[in-house]
Amino acid sequence: MTDPKRISIAAFDYDLPENRIAFFPKEKRDSSRLLVWQHHSITEKAFGEIISCLPPDSLIIFNDTRVLEARIIFHKPTGGRIEIFCLEPGNIYPDITTALSRYGAVTWKCLVGNAASWTTGLVLEKTITFRDTSLTLLAKLVKRESSYFEIDFSWSPENVSFAEVLHHAGQIPLPPYIKRKAETSDAERYQTVYAHLSGSVAAPTAGLHFTDAIINSLHEKNIKKDFVTLHVGAGTFKPVKSETMGNHEMHSECIEIPLALVQKIYDNLGRDIIAVGTTSLRTLESLYWLGRKLYLDLPGELQVNQWDPYNNNEKVSVRESLQALIQSIALSGNNTLMTKTNLLIVPGYEFKLVNVLITNFHQPRSTLLLLVSAFIGENWKGIYAYALEKNFRFLSYGDACLLFRQ
Repeated sequence: MTDPKRISIAAFDYDLPENRIAFFPKEKRDSSRLLVWQHHSITEKAFGEIISCLPPDSLIIFNDTRVLEARIIFHKPTGGRIEIFCLEPGNIYPDITTALSRYGAVTWKCLVGNAASWTTGLVLEKTITFRDTSLTLLAKLVKRESSYFEIDFSWSPENVSFAEVLHHAGQIPLPPYIKRKAETSDAERYQTVYAHLSGSVAAPTAGLHFTDAIINSLHEKNIKKDFVTLHVGAGTFKPVKSETMGNHEMHSECIEIPLALVQKIYDNLGRDIIAVGTTSLRTLESLYWLGRKLYLDLPGELQVNQWDPYNNNEKVSVRESLQALIQSIALSGNNTLMTKTNLLIVPGYEFKLVNVLITNFHQPRSTLLLLVSAFIGENWKGIYAYALEKNFRFLSYGDACLLFRQ
């Protein structure tokens, strides 16, 4: 296997004209086009026909994260505009859910637009109205780090959670390559129909194509469904700036893993497992590496680091790994494991669970494109060339692919 740290990002570049990026979603979710790659050949469908393409008696996994209204606009007393993009909670909180449940005050890691004009000691103020009352939100800059700003938020009245504050004071953060302001319709269309647990700053976009009708029709082919939760961070848009992957730091994201899900996957080993989106795939593959650490009783925190799959010598079967994970979650008494993964999947990665992937078309020189290449090999080049030639729409609001692993 090629040393993953020596993989050149230049090999995963392609020309993506701006007019091929979808700046708006299709009017109907399931009217997007679907490129199907199977047995080394390409066919085209409407996304609404996807059930006919999925293997029967399989297990399909969705990411049920909900996008936060994470972009907040403040104005200084002089009128200057400062934009705060809430990335993730401060290190003092064990998980996103805990931080979003805070009342009265919370600390958050953020990006700040026009930060140069935000002087130390200046408290920004924003007043909003909801529940027939006025709420005053304050933002105080605590410190500047290399990749984020730490900000203390406080608000009154205090009997409101930070999740509610964001919902009413913030805006849906569209990806940076969608060069327009968020519109009212984005609040609904940039969420999946099954979005449940708030915590993401970007949507798991493969799921945007699904409708309730499609999901309800899975039973026609005896396809079982379940959900994982990976809260997508802004790092999903982080470009690979280093020449080789060895110098790229993969972003870390929070995952929530119910015991019942791991048990269902274990019970369905031997069936096709379908991941809806790269986030679902990374979460599912992370299960193996978490269970492997438990099985081998490896030291350190129970989370997945980016090079874990490429530094192992001792073989552990998928069944042994999942058994160890099931036992650990059951003994914890919580029925859900909450941890982090910054799993990096590049060519040479050995997939453990997923063999069918539903995803969108990804940016050049991105870790998501590396993942696709790991899944289907050099075939990605022909697929992307075909999609460009046939006028498929790219990126978050674009069309979809259904990929069967070699």
